[in-house]
Amino acid sequence: MTTHFQQELNKLKENLLKMAGLAEQAISNAVEALVDRNTALAENMIKEDQKINEMEILIDEWCLKLLALHQPMAADLRFITSAMRINTELERIGDQAVNIAERVISLNQEPQLKPYIDIPRMALITQAMVKDVLDSFVNGDTNLARSVCEDDDLVDALNDQVFRELLTYMMSDPKTITRAVHLIIVSRCLERIADHATNIAEGVIFMVKALVIKHRADAKGEEKKK
Repeated sequence: MTTHFQQELNKLKENLLKMAGLAEQAISNAVEALVDRNTALAENMIKEDQKINEMEILIDEWCLKLLALHQPMAADLRFITSAMRINTELERIGDQAVNIAERVISLNQEPQLKPYIDIPRMALITQAMVKDVLDSFVNGDTNLARSVCEDDDLVDALNDQVFRELLTYMMSDPKTITRAVHLIIVSRCLERIADHATNIAEGVIFMVKALVIKHRADAKGEEKKK
């Protein structure tokens, strides 16, 4: 029989997934606005961020209430504290999507600098990372969480590639500097979204296995055992 506490934990999961869906959509809309030069979409996306902010407050209060009323132990305690961490990271993902949308609005006031190829690729990977990491959280799948951490390297490589390419534009023609800087920041925002997804993945692994992998702490632990 499902207890009231378990029902509350399930509701917490549902709200986190809803918030993650909003964060995924925010990334998608921000990049679509960039590629399609759709200023109206970018402006609407910025307004929609309020929903993510409101959910962050709701989930935070929910977690604190569960901690205060039920005083959970062991796995349940790790679940709730991990949910609080995920909540914060999702809100920050929303903020990064807003940063992209703001750059899009500025970019759309000038001719397009170059075809967008790597940035949409980065966006697809980061969206998949956000989706996968929440799936790993719901299902307690540490293998999927670790794969999210590995995907972060792909985004880092693309970010470096975008920076190098845009640097050549700026060096060859000073008139491109403003637009290139905006695009570098867009790329950097996507890289930060991937970092937030990685942070969540590390939290999932701690929640399930009580294992800290942040700063490769798990690898250091294995070395000590040898």
